[in-house]
Amino acid sequence: MLAVGWFPTTGPRGRPARIAGLPAIARNLSPSARPDPGTAPAVPTGADVSHRIGVIPGDGIGHEVIPEALKVIAAAGVSLDTVDYDLGGARYLRDGVVLTDDIVEEWRGLDALLLGAVGTPDVPPGLIERGLLLKMRFDLDLYVNQRPFLAPDGTHDFIVIRENTEGTYAGEGGFLRRGTPHEVATQGSVNTRMGVERCIRYAFDLAASRPRQHLTMVHKTNVLTFAGDLWERTFTEVAAEYPSVTTAYNHVDAACIYFVEAPQRYDVIVTDNLFGDILTDLGGAVSGGIGFASSGNLNPARTGPSMFEPVHGSAPDIAGQNRANPVAAILSAAMMLEFLGEIDAGARIRAACAETATLVGSTTEVGDLVVARL
Repeated sequence: MLAVGWFPTTGPRGRPARIAGLPAIARNLSPSARPDPGTAPAVPTGADVSHRIGVIPGDGIGHEVIPEALKVIAAAGVSLDTVDYDLGGARYLRDGVVLTDDIVEEWRGLDALLLGAVGTPDVPPGLIERGLLLKMRFDLDLYVNQRPFLAPDGTHDFIVIRENTEGTYAGEGGFLRRGTPHEVATQGSVNTRMGVERCIRYAFDLAASRPRQHLTMVHKTNVLTFAGDLWERTFTEVAAEYPSVTTAYNHVDAACIYFVEAPQRYDVIVTDNLFGDILTDLGGAVSGGIGFASSGNLNPARTGPSMFEPVHGSAPDIAGQNRANPVAAILSAAMMLEFLGEIDAGARIRAACAETATLVGSTTEVGDLVVARL
């Protein structure tokens, strides 16, 4: 069964989005949140168009799954002009480079980024995550993290929209009396009206484009009273502009139970950065495994490239053995193509990956199976 509605096709109240497959974000935001006019230009597509893509294999199995994704893209008939970037834990161990501002500026001239996986046991925990992944999200304003989940038997098909640049990942906090018996550590959660609203509006646009037209907000408003209040008020106010979309609210602990016991209740979910990070790993576990979980870190206004990556990590224990499942990377590549306007190619790749139970073999063999099904 093929998932539907990976990207919004309409704005509020059924108005067309500016680009097929994209939300009319710039129109929908409050004035203070709107990008400058013309920052989301139409994207040319077709066999005669070559998209400029930054390729970051990263670490571990990233070097095995990304070549399979690129192989499938080529077989689908899409031309890419790729630029390779050596970034990740291995690069840091060699020369201390994580991600420079010069590289970020170079990325602004690309159409998208495709990432494999980063991380190695020899690098202190969090260094690559903060210095590479979070820096990418913040500097390129990748404020939507979109992760689709489709059960192998088709019993559930939902998408989680995670706010990607704020919350507890914004780096607010610090220590008092560090290293003493009276040490205090604080970790703040930064939630702005602009950041919350643009994420929620994107989720409503997406929900309005799908057959069920249902959106659930997940938070912990009964305990996180300040951030939760902002999220709840914004969600309610924006909902009034989307009369066709039905809404619901779940506390995050209840949502975890529903993910396991009744994931079919969901269509589109919108949540904050931390809760979205946790929920989407669980979503992968109940949807065939993390090896099938894809994601997009999106800049819907197109003021910079969006980045697409499998949800799984670098898996150093199996790296170099041709054993990694490349389907998550292939599906992430399909998301990238659809976001770039290559709707047909992206849909054909997703269809080729649909029968997950029969996608067995080595990394390269699975890639060949997907190619054969195109």
